[in-house]
Amino acid sequence: MALENKLGLTDSAELAREEERISKKKAAKLFENGIIDNYPPGRFSTLQAIHKYLFEDIYEFAGKLRTENLAKGSFRFAPLMYLEPALINIDGMPQSTFDEIIEKYVEMNIAHPFRESNGRSTRIWLDHMLKTEIGRIIDWSKVDKEDYLLAMERSPVRDIEIKHILKNALTDEVDSREIYMKGIDHSYYYEGYTTFKTEEIFNECMDENGNVTL
Repeated sequence: MALENKLGLTDSAELAREEERISKKKAAKLFENGIIDNYPPGRFSTLQAIHKYLFEDIYEFAGKLRTENLAKGSFRFAPLMYLEPALINIDGMPQSTFDEIIEKYVEMNIAHPFRESNGRSTRIWLDHMLKTEIGRIIDWSKVDKEDYLLAMERSPVRDIEIKHILKNALTDEVDSREIYMKGIDHSYYYEGYTTFKTEEIFNECMDENGNVTL
């Protein structure tokens, strides 16, 4: 059964396809229109705005705190009763260096504030923080899926591995559309979404004069 959604879809495969198409289009718009640049880096309110923007056309819960406990395998994310205090604590964490930013990212992953689609939103949030604070972003096309997922799984106990993987993929091409678009595709690939290319969706939104009509 598919998650309850605004599209009226009951087939999970069809929902996944539409979710990818619609939210990748919105992700492209975040970059092209500079929308994300207006948000304060490293704040939960910014992550909330990103999540809402990407998924508000699909899910009622977009941008809203989850209302149930979540687990992935044997790992349990922050218990619901501690979720809001955890987010307040994360807001107050330092973010002036690469290590501090990744530590903050790891804590936000542990918080896992939304019912679904936390990873894709939080990777955009991470890049926004890196770009603003240290003038770098992650070139996600250089981050192996299995290495990344395993390192994130271990990060609540030992974050040196995820720091090493992400540090080796840093780039100063913070305004590169190509790196951003490829990064979105890789971010979705980590979660099993591979039907659409963000660049192709972006190009479909260009009018005959080369103006973006996202």
